Formats: sequence, C-alpha cells, structure tokens
Amino acid sequence: MITQPLGDAPEKTQEALLLYLKRQGELTVADLCGFLGITSMAVRRHLAHLQKDGLVEARMVRQSRGRPTYRYKLSDKAEGLFPSASANLAEDILDAVLETAGHKGVMDLLNLRNQKRLEKLGARIAGKNLKERVAEVSRIFSEDGYMTEWEELPDGNFLIYQRHCAVHDLANKFRQVCAMEPSLIESLLGVKVTREKYILRQDPLCAYLVHTESQAV
Repeated sequence: MITQPLGDAPEKTQEALLLYLKRQGELTVADLCGFLGITSMAVRRHLAHLQKDGLVEARMVRQSRGRPTYRYKLSDKAEGLFPSASANLAEDILDAVLETAGHKGVMDLLNLRNQKRLEKLGARIAGKNLKERVAEVSRIFSEDGYMTEWEELPDGNFLIYQRHCAVHDLANKFRQVCAMEPSLIESLLGVKVTREKYILRQDPLCAYLVHTESQAV
C-alpha cells in the first residue's frame, strides 16, 4: 500500500497512475493505457489494488450504445499522498499561539484538538471490546500515515507500534504534540497507555504499551 508522499517523478506504475489521475481528473482504462503504455489488463490489475486500498474510486457512465464504461478518480484519502502546505500551516498556528498565549496556550489548543478527535472517532470504537479497540485505533493511526501495527503480549497486554511519524518535523519543534498522543490513545481505549519507545529519542519506532487491567487516567 502506498503511504509516502508522491512527487513529480514516480518510480512505480501505481504511483504514476495516481499522478495521472491527479493531473487529468477522471480517466478511463483506455486513457490510462495510453498514458502508462501498458495493457488494459495490467491497468485493471493496478486499479483493483488501488481501489482495495481506498485510493481510487470508480463511476459508471452509461453509453447511448453498447456496454457502460467506467471512469476512475482519486479518493479523498489519496489526496493526502500529494504535497501539502498543511504542515507549515500547523506550525505557523502553533508558533502564533506560543507567542500570544505561551506553552499553556499550545497545550490548551492541542487538548481541544484531542476532544474534537474523540468526538469524531467515537463511533468507530463504540461497542468494541479492548482487543477490537486496539485494532481499530491502530487502523486509525495507519490511515493518518503512521504505519501502525499491534500485537497481543503473553501477559494479556497489548503493544501498538508506529513505524513512521507523520508529524515528525512539527513534533520535533513542539514536543507537546507527542505529549498529547498517549492521552488520545488512552481516551480511545479506556485503559492506561505508556510510551515505551520514542522516535524522537532515537528509537527506530514509537511503541505504546496498553495496560489491560487498568483504568485510563
């Protein structure tokens, strides 16, 4: 699955396909064959993988004669793969808050953001047991670009791994961003969570221990 930002010089066919859809809008299989120089069978195979990953959507178009055709476009999820000024905007906003309201202002803003995230994500974890919530939280962070995995430990606790930091540069400047992450995970899971490994302390990944027999603080 493609998770890294795409540039103007794609190295793989699926990346090139996404780039053409970005530049041209909706395209048919025939259009993509012409752009990519590969067979329709190969194009359909790549489209099937990208649809499975939630990066491409299809729309059926009925013809006056013959069978309907399909036109393909990027999903909202795929838009996140292209360069964005959002990271710079977030840094500028936090800089402004720090200048006007100090560290407390930054924490208040990030706390509010956590609350908004909880309201938005609550439906995805409602009614699930802890193991199912761990899996869903890992899925949520993967969707945000954190390359997240999880495992159940022999003692019944869980570990959640993040192999990529999607906000690395921002978090390196504003460690408050990292400070809020365990709190968000705790609130989603309903149990205590502690950070065991930390990318910004030169660990190869971030890892969170989920304490099964506990209550969130």
